[in-house]
Amino acid sequence: MTAQIHEKIIINGKQTTMISCPPLPQDNTFIEAVPRDELSEKILAGEIREPVLSTACWRCYIGTWEIRDGRFYLVDIVGCYKNISGNAVFADWFTGTLCIPQGRMTSYVHMGFESQYEKELLIEIEKGVVKGERIFERMGDTLHS
Repeated sequence: MTAQIHEKIIINGKQTTMISCPPLPQDNTFIEAVPRDELSEKILAGEIREPVLSTACWRCYIGTWEIRDGRFYLVDIVGCYKNISGNAVFADWFTGTLCIPQGRMTSYVHMGFESQYEKELLIEIEKGVVKGERIFERMGDTLHS
């Protein structure tokens, strides 16, 4: 498996990336699939520049997420899905941990999100609400808080 392209996340007004892929909502109220031929046409026309049809993006989309006022939102999505609401969507369907790499990459691994970074910010989310965060520093092969 190829190293995967990170999802995008906006924290405190600054865009960075995360090595987590929160699931998309299961209902189709906000998200609609983009037919493969339409996606290919948009890529050829230059409307989509992200490599969503690449071995580096097995999910075939890249989401942009945001943490704002202690809440987690899906802001945009590019690739085989699109946000049809036209607005940021409160991600109340998501409970889990977001992992945001910080600092330089210390070890590249050509698989998934296995590359290692100097630090990792972990943000705990419960039903779309931020419950806490921790920063871990890498010392050798292990992370320490």
